[in-house]
Amino acid sequence: ERGIRLCLNRPELLREQLRAILRAASYGSLRIMFPMVADMSEWRAAKAMVDEIRAELNAPELPVGIMIEIPAAAVMADVFAKEVDFFSIGTNDLTQYTLAMDRMHPTLAGKSDGLHPSVLRLIDATVKGAHAAGKWVGICGELGADPQATPILLGLGVDELSVSVPSIATVKAKIRTLTRTEAQKLAAQALACATAQEVRKLVGS
Repeated sequence: ERGIRLCLNRPELLREQLRAILRAASYGSLRIMFPMVADMSEWRAAKAMVDEIRAELNAPELPVGIMIEIPAAAVMADVFAKEVDFFSIGTNDLTQYTLAMDRMHPTLAGKSDGLHPSVLRLIDATVKGAHAAGKWVGICGELGADPQATPILLGLGVDELSVSVPSIATVKAKIRTLTRTEAQKLAAQALACATAQEVRKLVGS
């Protein structure tokens, strides 16, 4: 049990964390993001708790979003986008759950590739659903720091990349070599590929 399910099953824990976040909001720019959301009922229960604590503390409104790391959430992104403020796509778990491959498994880990077309199609659906509702989408996880993935992610319309410090220079250099048109063309070609190997060959050429 993890993520939002743990929070909802232990509401006293979630309320304590929300109070701390909302009290700290006056000292800086904060956002609240719920992980491992699969169902609208989970989101609505968590958001109701945010609203309850905010009213209790008379605190300002904060942007509240969700992680997209379960295929069910990606498929329903257009529905979630009507209520959430933003999305952050957790590519590590999204890849693992989409491909049914444990990235820590000794023999399967090497086959778990975030550039698999099925994962890219879920990212594409998420971005389209978000943008149709005027919401932004970020990417986190290993894929965000993978320079081979950079042109595809930008071409799909991802608004923000969360990158580890050692990878910033490499990813920034890659972005500077791209035009939007080139990135969009590459993304369309990647979505039409059949395997992760084909996508890797495409971006490596």
